[in-house]
Amino acid sequence: MNVPSPGHGPPAAGEVILGVDTHRDVHVAVALSTIGVVMGTASIPATAVGYRGLWEWASRLGTVHRAGVEGSGSYGAALSRYLLARRVEVFEVNRPDRSVRRRRGKSDLVDAQEAARAVLSGRLRKSFGGLITELMLCLSPSDVRGGEVSP
Repeated sequence: MNVPSPGHGPPAAGEVILGVDTHRDVHVAVALSTIGVVMGTASIPATAVGYRGLWEWASRLGTVHRAGVEGSGSYGAALSRYLLARRVEVFEVNRPDRSVRRRRGKSDLVDAQEAARAVLSGRLRKSFGGLITELMLCLSPSDVRGGEVSP
């Protein structure tokens, strides 16, 4: 796990919004304040230990109620389940549109930050709830990562 960056934001207080760009082996996360200031960044392994580290890191920055996860139905499914189990509202966020990528370039950090900003601004693609949430909480990480069950 890479050492999380504290960012240049104000000291921890209140809610932080997580944005996560997910990949098979490593997820990149950004924590934003409710006014859009980057509180910090982190790269974590896509494992239970990594999710726990992400949760502990983000919780030190503030209270996590909402998270935007890119790829929450595939590489981010296990992380989404982890966050849902902690009563975090998880939003599926599509990758940033081409205009953002042209302006800011393609990077996992940019994608994670855009995921958090999508939650903050309300321009969301869909949120998890109801039956989908219950099914995701029932699936084990090996079901998802082993390809036995398609979330």
